[in-house]
Amino acid sequence: MQDTPNPPQPQPIQAKPLRHPGRWIAAAIIVALLAWFIISALNNEAYGWSTYAAYLFDTRVATAALHTLALTVLAMLIGVVLGVLVAVMRMSPNVLLKTVAWAYLWIFRGTPIYVQLVFWGLLGSIYQSLNLGFTEIDLQDLLSNMFLLAVIGLGLNEAAYMAEIVRSGIQAVPAGQMEASQALGMSWWLTMRRTVLPQAMRIIIPPTGSELISMLKTTSLVVAVPYTAELYGRSIDIANSLFQPVPLLLVAATWYLFITSLLMVGQYFLEKHYDRGASRELTGRQLAALTDAEGAVPHNVTIVSTPPKKGSH
Repeated sequence: MQDTPNPPQPQPIQAKPLRHPGRWIAAAIIVALLAWFIISALNNEAYGWSTYAAYLFDTRVATAALHTLALTVLAMLIGVVLGVLVAVMRMSPNVLLKTVAWAYLWIFRGTPIYVQLVFWGLLGSIYQSLNLGFTEIDLQDLLSNMFLLAVIGLGLNEAAYMAEIVRSGIQAVPAGQMEASQALGMSWWLTMRRTVLPQAMRIIIPPTGSELISMLKTTSLVVAVPYTAELYGRSIDIANSLFQPVPLLLVAATWYLFITSLLMVGQYFLEKHYDRGASRELTGRQLAALTDAEGAVPHNVTIVSTPPKKGSH
């Protein structure tokens, strides 16, 4: 019996990457425009670079940056704690708690933060004392503390947004987790505290980092209280005394960029830490296609073998 000759083996495809001259032209135009802007700004006396250099590390500005950080941290603490409480109340089977949580979100998300801060600043003129019937509490000293009012105003507003983030994280937990906890005899509150919230943290933590960065920039609005010892308010005070607003605004922007960059680095590592638990199962062919599309090997991928097709030998 004559042997059948083996068919010729296919040669590997010599793929050549497509050329994109339009991308290089667009990149060159952007670089040229950026260089032109930087050179023109450095040669423009209106920017006041000498004043900028003199006040960049001024003690008053550095102290104001610390006040900005204090406002950010304290307001976020109030926002996170109260946000978790409001989110749980909104998902509670109790109609009264659900209604109170909905009204809270409606008020604080439906009005501008600047308007809220102005109202907090005027609170001292509305309430001079608190009458409890058997005694009267003087509120003048408490409501004249503008730093405290700024923290409360920022924190209560942030709680409304954190509540929605927490609620999204809770709803992402499979319903079977709550059913299993209730089958074990756990109450609704105990199920939330012991089962649902710990699992939801993986989804809640990353956007909370973005809210922290946003809060840092929102502190510039506390001049509406008015509280002017933070970074933006202090820079404006110095600018008004020098009649040079532009260089002092650049000083404030530089400090904001510096602090924001540090927070963004921390957010990156935090998201990377919580992303470790997320993994995908792909076949070798799917991994190759995804790598070719993204231009890099994706992380957190487990390669699984492709099951043989029916009828194949």
